[in-house]
Amino acid sequence: PFNFSDISQNQVDADRRPTEILANKAEQILKGKIHFFSHEWKELGLDYDWITNPDNGYQYNKDLHWSDIPDYSQTSGDIKYVWEKSRFTYLLTLIRYDFHFEKDLSEFVFSEIENWIDANPINQGPNWRCSQETSLRIFNWCYALSYYRDRLALTEKRWAKIQHVIYWSLHHVFHHINFSRIAVRNNHAITETLFLALSNFIFPFISETEKWSQKGRKWLEQEIDYQIYEDGTFLQFSMNYHRVVIQLMSLAIAVTEKNKQRFSDTFYKRAHKSLNFLYQCTMDENGYLPNYGSNDGALFFPWTDSDYRDYRPQLNTLHYQLTGHDLYRDNAITEDRQWTVSINPKNNFNKLEKINNKPQSFNNGGYYIYRNNDKLTFIRCGNHKDRPAQADNLHIDIWIGDKNILWDAGTYKYNTNPDLINYFVGTEGHNSVMVGGNNQMLKGARFIWYFWTQRISAQWTETENSLIFSGEISAFRFLNRKAKHRRMIQISKDKKQWRVTDEVYNLPDVECRQIWHPISDQVKIVPMQNEAQGVKSYKSDYYGEMQEKKSCEIPFYQHIITDISYIE
Repeated sequence: PFNFSDISQNQVDADRRPTEILANKAEQILKGKIHFFSHEWKELGLDYDWITNPDNGYQYNKDLHWSDIPDYSQTSGDIKYVWEKSRFTYLLTLIRYDFHFEKDLSEFVFSEIENWIDANPINQGPNWRCSQETSLRIFNWCYALSYYRDRLALTEKRWAKIQHVIYWSLHHVFHHINFSRIAVRNNHAITETLFLALSNFIFPFISETEKWSQKGRKWLEQEIDYQIYEDGTFLQFSMNYHRVVIQLMSLAIAVTEKNKQRFSDTFYKRAHKSLNFLYQCTMDENGYLPNYGSNDGALFFPWTDSDYRDYRPQLNTLHYQLTGHDLYRDNAITEDRQWTVSINPKNNFNKLEKINNKPQSFNNGGYYIYRNNDKLTFIRCGNHKDRPAQADNLHIDIWIGDKNILWDAGTYKYNTNPDLINYFVGTEGHNSVMVGGNNQMLKGARFIWYFWTQRISAQWTETENSLIFSGEISAFRFLNRKAKHRRMIQISKDKKQWRVTDEVYNLPDVECRQIWHPISDQVKIVPMQNEAQGVKSYKSDYYGEMQEKKSCEIPFYQHIITDISYIE
């Protein structure tokens, strides 16, 4: 018994569409290349050892217990580069290639899995360091086991080796779950508790899964209730990590409903609210969202040819599961749900509609958006009861159609030199205000911030010709405990114009800088006092990738008004 998915080489509810994009990806993989962080192809070779960092050549010790291996050191570099292939997301590309081109790569797929098993002793080496990576790896193996379950390449010997690793993977995750549930409490906890929650359905031949599944299900429902706020926003303040959770909820619903074991009503309600928030922030032209918050290139289950920044396939799948309707009709988008959903939806949530010409407030997460035809103004003004990742409060992101005319710098890498880390996670990488060269919060080690910013007020008002957002936060409190930043954004209803007024309180003698990251010279930034100064900046649309750009800063003391317009 193996009750994970109904997909097999003879059972996929989709039309065959052999695309050039898919063929090119599969051919690269078969030559020993891997698509790192959904963006960059790296040649690892067909004899890759699974423990060498391709970013710097450092080879980990596979005989070292996982607990003795650091996530980061100057010598070993960013461990995510070792984990990337070991996630096995590339198997889904090969499965799609097999289906659409009517091939059989089962021998290649199972030889890859077997090679990993031989190279990574249980609980040793870098690939056992993270329980989320362990969970994700087995999920992707499960898709391969489902699709190729009738192939001769799945020998008894291989199946026995795979079962052995599955058991110890579950054992590892269960016995170390408190780290993600208590110390971390983010998408890691959702991934790991889901792995445990589904274990009894997927691996009923492992006796302990009855206990692991019962506890995992309880913990998963607790995490969804805690991590997804009542308005559908997510505690990590990250669009990409929110999509990670969307995919995990889709997998959870697919497997449990197939086995007639629904989750709690709260689970489904939070899923629908999550979907609405992300959908309201989506650009219909290309499926992109503001590149807001931490972005490590994660796309756990890539079931389409769509670009990594395109959220439509994943949003559509969950929407279909909750409403019985597709958000989009394009087959290139709906393919995702055809691989994910194995039974007809039994939920009756309302179909989502884009809200236009009306301001929206997501107060729990601290997001304020106004969509006016092809123009989207996205504003962050938040409280933090959960750990903030970036010093980006009162950031403004502006889109016109598929053009991100005022952008967020992104993430680049979690492990790089301190100056770049400070730029991307700090205030300088956002359209906000710095005081005396300082971030809004005081930077600690790794992902830690001190003196968290907190929202004091946020509201919309409307005039005949404009929408006005007014927000105020406590910020820079390590400079003065009473320091505050107030921002007012006046948005023209019928023109591509914005007026931004910034006021900094209780820091009268410190020079401030208003920071803007425009897409091009078509964005006109005109301060009413002082002059805008061109500065070098950086932009990272994908993890590990960075482009040099030109941005502008405007020095001021206490108060500034700036007009922004977009010239076609």
